Order: sequence, then structure tokens, then C-alpha cells
Amino acid sequence: MYEERFEESRFEFAYATPGRSREGAETLARGLGWFSIALGTAEVLAPGALARALGMPHKEGLIRAYGVREIASGVAILQSEDPTPWVWARVGGDALDIATLSQGLDADNPRKGNVEIALAAVAGVAVLDVLCGRKLRSNGTSTPRMPLAYYERSGLPRPPEEMRGAARDFQVPADMRTPELMRPYTS
Repeated sequence: MYEERFEESRFEFAYATPGRSREGAETLARGLGWFSIALGTAEVLAPGALARALGMPHKEGLIRAYGVREIASGVAILQSEDPTPWVWARVGGDALDIATLSQGLDADNPRKGNVEIALAAVAGVAVLDVLCGRKLRSNGTSTPRMPLAYYERSGLPRPPEEMRGAARDFQVPADMRTPELMRPYTS
């Protein structure tokens, strides 16, 4: 049973070659990286205007921090050879954004409509992030790790029949305290 699973996974790894889908996912990741930088810049430079537009006063510091997070993830996506973990970091950031924006859905908020639009936009971008992350992960650039198969190993350097009695051939050194190669050189 294990051998069958091992052979199946080896077959999948042997034939999972990056192709056009990987290139498309990397292009989307670069676009998401630039989008992150642009959105983060807006959040860092104008957190007060965004907070007023969403009817969420006193959230300027949080919006500025989210902007720094967006810029950092955008730069990381653009600079990384494998943007996969950074795209997934964007998914986590989208979850934070949704949680924060959902606080603005109070009936008392006069800008509730703006919050709903912002939530729809974040949800749409989150879907893109998840799709991009899944496509990047399924067609990874890193060499896939083969499952380790130890079912044929015994732990012995030779077959068990040849190893029987091998310990009897061991010669005990005269001085067990210090091995000969580690003894000080004296002439």
C-alpha cells in the first residue's frame, strides 16, 4: 500500500512541470505586488481621508499600519524568486482588512455604503490572492520534496547474514580514555 502511494506521488512530481499556468500566476502575483504598493502608499499618506470616507474615526493609526503591511508584502512579492509565501501573506492581510472593515457596518455609521463597497473590493482582491496562491503552490518553482521511503532499509551497512558476529571482531584499544589520534604528539 505504501509503495503504491509512493509510486503515485513520484509520478505526480515527475510530470508536474511549470508551464504557462505558472507564468500567468507569476504575472498576476507581480500585478498584486504593484497593487499592494499603490494601496499601501495611499493608506500611509492619507489615513485620515480613508477613515473619514469609511466613517471610522480614530482608525488612522491602524490604517497607516495596514499601509506599511501592504507596501512590505508588495515589495516582497516583487523581489522574491518565489512569491508564493508573500501572496499567502496578502491573504492573511485581506482577512485583517475584512475584520476591520466589518466593524464599520454599524447602523450608526453614516458611511455604511462606503464600507460595503470597500468590503466587496477587498473580498474580490482576496479571491484573486487565493487563486494566485493556489496556482503558485500547485506549480511550484522549488524542487518538490519526494516522500522518504525507508521500507527497504534495515539500518545495517551489509546484509544481516554478513553482519552476524561482526561485533566480535572489534578490538578494544589499550587506552580507552583517549583515542590514539587524539593523543598529544610526543617524540
